[in-house]
Amino acid sequence: MSIRLDQTVPFGRSLREYESMFSLSAADRRSRILDCAAGPSSFNAELTAAGGDVWSIDPLYQFGGAEIQRQFFSTLDHVIEQVRATPQNWVWSYHRDPEDLRRNRIAVMERFVADYSGRTGTGRYVCGALPNLPFEADRFDLALSSHFLFLYSDHFDTAFHLAAVRALLRVAREVRIFPLIALRAERSQHLIPVCERLERDGYRVSIEAVGYELQRGGNEMLRIQWM
Repeated sequence: MSIRLDQTVPFGRSLREYESMFSLSAADRRSRILDCAAGPSSFNAELTAAGGDVWSIDPLYQFGGAEIQRQFFSTLDHVIEQVRATPQNWVWSYHRDPEDLRRNRIAVMERFVADYSGRTGTGRYVCGALPNLPFEADRFDLALSSHFLFLYSDHFDTAFHLAAVRALLRVAREVRIFPLIALRAERSQHLIPVCERLERDGYRVSIEAVGYELQRGGNEMLRIQWM
């Protein structure tokens, strides 16, 4: 999947954010993890440094670290100004305010670029996109997808979401997706149809509250497990 870098907003999240977004336990952190649509998150770098086994996949990885970082800084101030202009849409708990969000996103980008561009990052960052994952079946214990599925519900239909989740379930025994709201800050219209079909297919599906909320109402994740 080819993308235009100048049309992306490359924001990433930290290990601590992932722990809250996905309710990650100590056992989860020791498992084989796929971070799908990972973007410039520092989750891989941080957990790998702590002894974890993480692979990240994203079409963004067709570009070099310096290119990704330049695009990040070219969009950062505009995004923060949009946040400041819509105070009703945000919850300041993990991040204290828009300026703290800005600082945290810069720290995440710097950690990501250092790992992604360094020798130790070779092989852990794979260029690719859902639903075509270049991994063998059952390669991972846990697949995570942050701020892509369901968030862009007006861009991708129910069939795409179902195909994407099935692709994740092919390579991992458990899938967790966060958040479950679309960009308009309402629950995705694809969520219930996807859940109902997966349940008919025999998967255990649950919608769970988590300890992270930045977009107002965005404090739930979807957990899907093999029966």
